[in-house]
Amino acid sequence: MKKITIRPGKERSLVKRHPWVFESSIARGGGDSGETVRVESADGQFLAWAAFSPGSQIRLRAWSFDAAERIDAAFFARRIAQAIAMRKRLAIASDAWRLVHGEADGLPGLVVDRYGDTLVAQFGSAGAERWKQAIADALLAATGLTRLYERSDAQAREWEGLPVQTGWLRGDGETALTIREHDWKLTLDVAEGHKTGYYLDQRDSRQRFAAAVRQYGCKTVLNCFSYTGGFSVAALAGGASLVVSVDSSGPALERAKAHVALNGFDAGRHEAWDADVNATLRRCLSEGRRFDAIVLDPPKFAPTAAHAERAARAYKDINRLAFMLLSDGGLLYTFSCSGGIAPDLFHKIVAGAGLDAGVDGYIVERLSAAADHPQTVCFPEGDYLKGLGILKR
Repeated sequence: MKKITIRPGKERSLVKRHPWVFESSIARGGGDSGETVRVESADGQFLAWAAFSPGSQIRLRAWSFDAAERIDAAFFARRIAQAIAMRKRLAIASDAWRLVHGEADGLPGLVVDRYGDTLVAQFGSAGAERWKQAIADALLAATGLTRLYERSDAQAREWEGLPVQTGWLRGDGETALTIREHDWKLTLDVAEGHKTGYYLDQRDSRQRFAAAVRQYGCKTVLNCFSYTGGFSVAALAGGASLVVSVDSSGPALERAKAHVALNGFDAGRHEAWDADVNATLRRCLSEGRRFDAIVLDPPKFAPTAAHAERAARAYKDINRLAFMLLSDGGLLYTFSCSGGIAPDLFHKIVAGAGLDAGVDGYIVERLSAAADHPQTVCFPEGDYLKGLGILKR
């Protein structure tokens, strides 16, 4: 077993059970890509068993802080079983959910989603890649399923020095699927969609938005960065008379229109605009249009804190325009999925947008990822998705 020694004083994060060690914290030692290494303090005390990533700034990702634990196929089977047991306690109103959520489930770099009878996995770290076959076996054994599709095409692979890999890892068949979410039906293609095919982390927020549209009597809704229209379906379910979905992806908008029909809503209550969101917000403002509710669910503007300043300007601009487009008493559901934007910073950005727009509002909801995308006490970086529900004053 190879050994990594941490610089004096840099062991504190591991002592607090934070799973990451950056390159600058390592005094000496190394390993092969994904190899399990023993991590020790400068005075030789055991700290963790970790996977070594020679091409990443995050050089070590801890598997376990227990010196007696062995990192083998049985270890991954145990961790996966624990993750599944936790989800079974959540009573999720869907047949699609996050099965394994990386560091939060003690499996850094591994994301697994279940869509009905199909699993989709992303192996985003050298350690997860090295144990891929054992992980695949454990997933199928624990779930009783036979189909596992790999979507290892996220940017994290590039940072780890790993090639993109997609395709059936176990089983085969159609990649286009239909899932149930609350009382709605939604479709996706695991081979082509964003992330593993769909944004499961917004499941609870979509349901809450439907309830808010109904509660506040919102009749006209603008859904920006709509993707395949999850929030649009929610708005229609909440009683909106007109919902406009705006996205720059034509195929995503076609699927959004299909979702409207699939759920039995009148096509005349939905419009799909293939357009840039910023330009659309400005155009609507110049035309004097107003909406009772607006959703802003943009892509990741700031993947790390280093991108936060530039991302803050982008978030502020779209929120400023949205505030100006809201009817009096209108509802804004605004989100950031950027890990580099902390919740308190996001609140300040939205507050600045309101100030520039000359608008104040009541925060009626604080939103986050669904419970099957858990956060843990020892890993605050897991708090990536944050949102505010605001009533314009």
